[in-house]
Amino acid sequence: MRTTSGSSGWTFLSNHSHVLVCIADDPNVRLRDVAAKVGITERATQRIVAELEDAGYLSHEKVGRRNHYQVHSDMPLRHPLENHLEIGALLRVLIKPS
Repeated sequence: MRTTSGSSGWTFLSNHSHVLVCIADDPNVRLRDVAAKVGITERATQRIVAELEDAGYLSHEKVGRRNHYQVHSDMPLRHPLENHLEIGALLRVLIKPS
């Protein structure tokens, strides 16, 4: 049986989707914790969140000293092969029901 942690290091999903999944799963998550889960730096996580916000996939509001994120699940996936689907469809597949 093959393991899923092969030595080539590639995955089917991008860091952008990994960050979005983490935030959709916990809208109050700290970016430091997202970075640790995804396996990237906190700076890279901040850049990805800014790009997702600029593109309209994500927004946030300050609640005390923390950010509360909102995923805009009605936005289409970006690649022409998938842009007939909304981001919410991907998230429903990837996030475990509570």
